[in-house]
Amino acid sequence: MASGLPWQVTTEGLTITVRLTPKAGRDAIDGIEQMADGRAVLKVRVRAAPSEGAANDALVRLMAKSLAVAARQVSLAAGAAARVKRLEVAGSGPALAAALAGIVEANRS
Repeated sequence: MASGLPWQVTTEGLTITVRLTPKAGRDAIDGIEQMADGRAVLKVRVRAAPSEGAANDALVRLMAKSLAVAARQVSLAAGAAARVKRLEVAGSGPALAAALAGIVEANRS
């Protein structure tokens, strides 16, 4: 995505490329990582196991809570069975992008 960020502002809100790690010790957004193919992804970990969609549900809840939006505003657009996923968040794209940038910056320190 543009400028090496794993998210892109759209007319509907924000699209985020995520690399999810299930069965982690805690639920957290760990920052931005560059993949081998050059794509930037948002590293996220959840405690839930990747069975019956539990990890995907935990990812949606974590992103909704982190961005201060309702869970129904966050949807899994691609990658339900893959480690790299694409989320769509409905709302004000610039405001959501600014909030996510703040979360990433706060986790950097």
